[in-house]
Amino acid sequence: MKFHKEGYASLLLVLVFSAILIFIAHYFFPTFAIAHWFAYLLSAFLTIVIVQFFRDPTREHKKGDNLIIAPADGKVVVIEETEEAEYFKGKRLQVSIFMSPINVHINRYPISGDVSFFKYHPGKFLAAWEPKSSTDNERTTVVVKHKNGTEILFRQIAGALARRIVWYCKEGDKAEQCGQMGFIKFGSRVDLFLPVGTKLDVKIGDVVKGSQSVLGEI
Repeated sequence: MKFHKEGYASLLLVLVFSAILIFIAHYFFPTFAIAHWFAYLLSAFLTIVIVQFFRDPTREHKKGDNLIIAPADGKVVVIEETEEAEYFKGKRLQVSIFMSPINVHINRYPISGDVSFFKYHPGKFLAAWEPKSSTDNERTTVVVKHKNGTEILFRQIAGALARRIVWYCKEGDKAEQCGQMGFIKFGSRVDLFLPVGTKLDVKIGDVVKGSQSVLGEI
C-alpha cells in the first residue's frame, strides 16, 4: 500500500500541528502527565486519519473492453433515469456512488477512450447524498467516448466535508480504463450518466470498489 501524492500537504500540516501541540504540553505542563498523553494520543489519531484517508492500496484492476468499471469506492445510492442537462441534454441512466471519509478517494476512468468533454464548476458544499448536490455543488464533468461511439459522463462532486476536487484530465486526453483521473478530499460522490437501457450488474445499496467492481456493460 502506498501513500497518495495528494496527501503530502495534509500530512505535513498534521505533523507540524502535532509537534507544536507536544511542545506546548511539555513546555507549559512539564509535570502534568495527562497533558502529555493527550498531546501524544491526539497527534497519533490525526496522523492515522490522514494516512488511512490518503492510502493508495495495491489492486488487481478489473478490465474489459465493454465493461463499465466503478470509478470510486463507496455505496451505490442512486440508480434512476434522469434528464442530463449539461452535455447530453436528454434522458440518461444515472448511477451514483457515495464515498464516506473511510473509503479510498481515488477516482478512476470507468472505460477507455477519448476525453471528449471536461468542465469544472465552482459551487456549494451540500451533503453529498442530497439530490441537489449533483447540480449545485462544486464538481467536475468528464465525458469519455468509447471506441464504439458510446459516451459516458461522470462527475466528481464535492460534499459537506470535501473542499477540494483534484483532476488530472483535459479534453483530448486518452482515458485508460482504471487509470487515475482525480481525487476528492474528505467525503464525496461520483455520478455516472449511462445510455438508457444499459445493462447493470449493481443495485442500490451495493458496496463497490474502484477499478475492481463491474457496474455494467456498454
